[in-house]
Amino acid sequence: MNRSLVFAYPGDLSLKTGGYGYDRQVLDGLRKLGWQITLLPLGEGFPFPTADTRRGAETALSSIPDGTLVLIDGLAFGVLDAWAGAHAERLQIIALVHHPLALETGLSDEQQQHFRQSEQRALAAARHVIVTSPMTARELASNYGVASSRITVALPGIDKSDVRRVVNAAPQILSVGTLTRRKGHDVLLRALKSVEDLDWQAVIIGSKSLDPSTSEALARQVETLGLEARVQLLGEVDDPQVHFASADIFALASRYEGYGMVFAEALSHGLPIVACHAGAVPDVVPSDAGILVPVDDAPAFGEALRRLLQSPREREMRSAAALQAGSLLPTWADTAAIISNTLDGIS
Repeated sequence: MNRSLVFAYPGDLSLKTGGYGYDRQVLDGLRKLGWQITLLPLGEGFPFPTADTRRGAETALSSIPDGTLVLIDGLAFGVLDAWAGAHAERLQIIALVHHPLALETGLSDEQQQHFRQSEQRALAAARHVIVTSPMTARELASNYGVASSRITVALPGIDKSDVRRVVNAAPQILSVGTLTRRKGHDVLLRALKSVEDLDWQAVIIGSKSLDPSTSEALARQVETLGLEARVQLLGEVDDPQVHFASADIFALASRYEGYGMVFAEALSHGLPIVACHAGAVPDVVPSDAGILVPVDDAPAFGEALRRLLQSPREREMRSAAALQAGSLLPTWADTAAIISNTLDGIS
């Protein structure tokens, strides 16, 4: 069996984000299953590429030989609708959608409409669509005209290992997510200010380079709120597992998540969670393991933190529930196997 594949992706595949992390893990798993993979970078700036970047991406993709199986990350594919329509017959195009582009936060109505229409056209040209959550599958089937039979859900995996817990003098609150508006760190900071009377320390891990203006605004917000001695904005770290192992509570106020890999990671480490009813988060975080509040509701987020900070007993109960839920999550080998079987069925 010829198990060869071109994987086309935008930006920097080495970035420490959930989406790129998913891509790296899947590629590694597919290689272990015998797939020969050719990497095809499409350039920076997606889903807002310059005209030159778009032309370069389309030229590179157009040079792929007829009949090739091509897996394209949705961050780029959703705006390459014209190219996809022109090459749908000669290539076996598979889309990998982490979440629909139109559901990104901070977009104007015009941008949302543009992304929705372009992604719908692009997906119509794909032989099959791989998504990372049931919620995204439902969204594409309901609002993008993609038949359920053309969608495969491949949940992100986790690296299952023994849970190591550190005993802290003061509860440690961990948040992991790029310093972008969608991750809602501004809401978390306001919530932390509201529980300033309690004993805690907080660490926020995530790239500062993807959205420098938001990153700088968050640093100013920490200073304005007077939380410099209690909140660390660490940026990217080499080994986030160390921070998961030393945390007592996981808190992330995302405004939208197509899945939320960090929530699965928190569950696998037995961390009680405070988060928002946003996108796929309720599908990932069981009600007995986490407290979910409305999006952008800093007072409610603060009250949820207060509950956990003031009640070691509730933290213990939710920690046990988190561990149980985490034990049921797939491994990355499981994720790669699902995608491999899907690709075999197409190629």
